[in-house]
Amino acid sequence: MLYYIIRRILMMIPTLLVISLLTFFIIELPTGDYISNQIAALKAAGEQSSIAKLEFQLKEFSLDRPFFERYLIWVGLWPGPHGLDGLLQGNWGWSFEFDKPVAEVIGPTLPLTVVLNFATILFVYVVSFPIGIYSATRQYSWGDYGFTFLGYFGLATPNFLLALILLYLFNRWFGLSVGGLMAPEYIDQPWSFAKAMSVIAHLIVPTIVIGTSGTAAMIRRLRANLLDELHKQYVTTGRAKGLKEGQLLVKYPLRMAINPFIADIGNLIPSMVSGSVIVSVVMSLPTVGPVLLSALQSQDQFLSGFILLFVAVLTLIGMLISDLLLAVLDPRIRLGGRASS
Repeated sequence: MLYYIIRRILMMIPTLLVISLLTFFIIELPTGDYISNQIAALKAAGEQSSIAKLEFQLKEFSLDRPFFERYLIWVGLWPGPHGLDGLLQGNWGWSFEFDKPVAEVIGPTLPLTVVLNFATILFVYVVSFPIGIYSATRQYSWGDYGFTFLGYFGLATPNFLLALILLYLFNRWFGLSVGGLMAPEYIDQPWSFAKAMSVIAHLIVPTIVIGTSGTAAMIRRLRANLLDELHKQYVTTGRAKGLKEGQLLVKYPLRMAINPFIADIGNLIPSMVSGSVIVSVVMSLPTVGPVLLSALQSQDQFLSGFILLFVAVLTLIGMLISDLLLAVLDPRIRLGGRASS
């Protein structure tokens, strides 16, 4: 098991390097960059006085160099104007749109984004797991039909529409504003117990809104997988041996049906971030989603590149967790080719 863990962690290093190269390539695909576009706009407007500063920044941040050289400087594998000073050295880059370091722009949003993602994933699994088991073990019951209807309703309802409905209902019925992730008086204030409790209270509605579609999909997937296992011969054999239904369910078919369920941990993280951008705008959530959208629109390459890389790191961590859980639950995955021999 220890060898498997070390091997999985080492595999993350080249994977992350490839992802960083693809991320940098994608954000460089649009013609020009933030500073070049600003220079072109100033030249078109006839304002020559501010162009010199922008041209200095163009060289200061190595934007006038070839693609691979810019990439290596960004990562921190090639000396830039100030020597080795990239991501590997802890320099996240400069945000041209906000005119401040990337760390200062998204520093406050990163912890809240991680907390919201963790709460949403926890909500998805805690809700969908028992419902999926209930629907599979009581196929075609009224409860199964009801949860099936709710599942289709959750899949068909856009998250941002559900957010708008809940915002209206909470304001109409209770006179409460559920936007944001904390009360207004705690914004820009140092962390305290009262601020943490305010964040927890404000997490409820965004977690439900963002996690609804993922929960519905998980319920359908677990139900289908478990139904497939319950109709196999080894379950019939277990019943013939006198095993109780609960013991039989946990010991055999559930362990087999849960593999895809666990494997989705890594896939949920990027979908939560990308799928919650509009919800974050609607509900005024201080997460990286709206910042990423703004950075991509303005071609703020260092800001958008770091956020995309941050999401990739979260995805790799989620996939590592899912792989380790799968290795514990199913020894065939841990042993690999040795299991067949």
